[in-house]
Amino acid sequence: MTKIMGYRDWRWLALWWHHFFLLWTTINGQTRYSIPEELKQGSVVGNLAKDLGLGLSDIFDRKLRVSSEADEQYFSVDAGKGELVVNDRIDREALCGQSASCVLPLQIVLENPLSLHRIEVEIKDINDNSPSFHAEDMSLKISETAAVGTRFPLEGAEDSDVGSNSVKSYILTKNDCFTLKMKEVEDGKMVPELVLEKPVDREKKAVHQLLLTALDGGNPVMSGTSQITISVLDVNDNFPVFDKSTYKVSLGENTEKDTFVIKIGATDADEGPNAEVEFSFGSRTPDSVLSVFQINSLTGEIHLKGALDYERATSYKIEITAKDKGIPENESHCRLQIDVVDVNDNTPEIVLTSEPQPVREDSPSGTVVALVNARDADSGNNSKVTLRLPRGSPFTLKPSFSNNYALVTSGALDRERFSEYNIEITATDSGSPPLSSKKMIPVSITDVNDNPPIFTQPSYNVYLKENGVPGSILYSVSASDLDFGENAKISYSILDSKVQEVSVSSYVYINSDNGSIYSMHSFDYEKLKVFQIQVQAKDQGSPSLSSNATVHVFILDQNDNAPAVIYPSSAALGSLSHQRMSRSAKAGHLVTKVTAVDADSGHNAWISYKLAEATDASLFTVNLYTGEVRTKRAVSEQDDSSQRLLIEIKDDGEPVQSATVTVSILLEDGLHEPILDLRQKVTEPIKKTGRITLYLILSLASVSVLSLVTFLILAVKCMRTSRSSGSCCMTRSDCDNYKNPNRNLQIQLNTDGPIKYVEVLGGDMLSQSQSFRSCMSPMSPMSEYSDFTLIKPSSTTDFNEVISVLDASLPDSTWTFESQQVSRKHSRPTV
Repeated sequence: MTKIMGYRDWRWLALWWHHFFLLWTTINGQTRYSIPEELKQGSVVGNLAKDLGLGLSDIFDRKLRVSSEADEQYFSVDAGKGELVVNDRIDREALCGQSASCVLPLQIVLENPLSLHRIEVEIKDINDNSPSFHAEDMSLKISETAAVGTRFPLEGAEDSDVGSNSVKSYILTKNDCFTLKMKEVEDGKMVPELVLEKPVDREKKAVHQLLLTALDGGNPVMSGTSQITISVLDVNDNFPVFDKSTYKVSLGENTEKDTFVIKIGATDADEGPNAEVEFSFGSRTPDSVLSVFQINSLTGEIHLKGALDYERATSYKIEITAKDKGIPENESHCRLQIDVVDVNDNTPEIVLTSEPQPVREDSPSGTVVALVNARDADSGNNSKVTLRLPRGSPFTLKPSFSNNYALVTSGALDRERFSEYNIEITATDSGSPPLSSKKMIPVSITDVNDNPPIFTQPSYNVYLKENGVPGSILYSVSASDLDFGENAKISYSILDSKVQEVSVSSYVYINSDNGSIYSMHSFDYEKLKVFQIQVQAKDQGSPSLSSNATVHVFILDQNDNAPAVIYPSSAALGSLSHQRMSRSAKAGHLVTKVTAVDADSGHNAWISYKLAEATDASLFTVNLYTGEVRTKRAVSEQDDSSQRLLIEIKDDGEPVQSATVTVSILLEDGLHEPILDLRQKVTEPIKKTGRITLYLILSLASVSVLSLVTFLILAVKCMRTSRSSGSCCMTRSDCDNYKNPNRNLQIQLNTDGPIKYVEVLGGDMLSQSQSFRSCMSPMSPMSEYSDFTLIKPSSTTDFNEVISVLDASLPDSTWTFESQQVSRKHSRPTV
């Protein structure tokens, strides 16, 4: 055996050269390849693309794949070459056992469009298994009275290979008493028999040791051996004889357990214990038989022990041994063949060859949805399967070949009515009675992108406090899409627009996934009060659809600015203002006026004045709202000539912001207007003071004349309008004719020419007046002023905010905004 096995390496080489060129044939429209077993992984079976008439690009484009009815996927496709290659080790004996033909059916599935091809791969046997005996040692007991020519059946060797590679011959070691003969049994199988050539003499040799060698027909030859031990016994010279050499019986696969099958009979011509026969299954009986059948050793009756399954085994061939109780024992052998009759006990099986693909609702009739295969493990009519669909379904089954069907559309689809179909397929066989099974196949209907995203509202109002933290969220917009899948996925973006000549993307950015809008920096109400953001919601359909929404962002004022002193000018005079006053001044005399403005708006811009410290608090008073510094009583000779006032200026915000200014007053005798001598410290040297005063007088005169003319024109218009509406409206277009750059500047001069005080009206709101409109009642106290703030709220402006601004400027006015009238009354004096 060692010598024969030494040729294994070159035997493999010879097999490779023998099978180098693989043959393929087409039978009944099917492609067949033939390959030897045990090929290495990656070995080429055949050019699948060429044989099926496919291009290499079709492998990728049509998603070619290989499916096998076996549990293991032994083959795959080399996408680069279009070749069918071995994917795993193929053992013919494990796949087909002793079957003469071993064919692996494969299904080649192609998509776009779906198609199915069937190919067969025949697995050729190679001589890769050595013959082997069930037992390495066999024992025989032969009576010395055995006649010459007596034959003793030996255990035959088994070879997993088939055909010429199976067991072909046996060799027995040379001896004087025994020779080896071959006996043909059923199915043409040869089994060895030991033939007695010379009588044996127990007294000369009680035990004979022989070596039986089994050889197969492969190239090179492989072998297996078994040691035969022959014990020579005396007497008992008759063997049991069976009634038949072969017994046959048929059983339905639904036969119940413990059912009587057959009785085996045998007789022995001897007498006494030598004639008592015991029955048993042969020593080589496999477990698959022992688990199904059992034999009564005394009666020879065989009963069904386990369940029969035609699909697992169609027949059983069992060796029966009859052995007497003589010394030595004599035994005989017969064959029992039990054929299993198929009954319709397997329900049909519906297998998806290709998973169902989503179908567009506009797909035409005949569109392939899935590939279906019907199977039945029974045989004959019991395995014939028909498929049917329920009535009213917009699908039908189109037969292909070998119980393969294509599930195709047969009518119009409407995703809005049914976004998914659960198609119930019923499979029924032709057995009696027929068996059936059902399978539910879900088919989803995909939508076309015919719905744009829709915002929850066309516009949004966002109120944001100034000086917020950069990166904080401003608002979250939301849109929905009636479509499905990618068509309903929405991304948000901000359309480019300008805010104060700067791209809006410099102010805010949006999360494209959830529509959250974030600030990129903090906002300053004094620089920017309102701006708009155009948000676009776009779906991911093809082509994509979109819609827009407007987000109005209103910046809310915070008290972040302290009052700024306009007069006396701290830039020109420092923190100390010098004023002169005659000692002849009476009570209520206007000494000066402190004017301050606050860059904030609303309540945050309301300014109040308070006398914090004074040389003589009983002499001077400061108006809480106007900042006018007046005498509380007449000046007396006992009052100090130098008076120092510390005036505190506060706004009405939270927290309160404040500023201070110090006013120094000199009391002099014979001074007509005390401020005259301080002109040198207010502006320019004495030589330039007269010139500046002249310019101011001319400017004031011009402004007064223009204001008067404009006011008269507007009064005429208001009178005409009031006849029909009862109110007077003033718009920005009317005011544009008034080009006075100092219309909010009030200047009061002393009688001798120098500035007495300066007042600025309107505050920061003037910077935004171009976008507003104000409507006033003719009886409004506003008619007393030639300078005022014009406000035009937009449709989304917070009216409360506008009212607070108007209250800050004109607290005793009644304001009408289009159809909404809002009144505010305050008890404090009008500023």
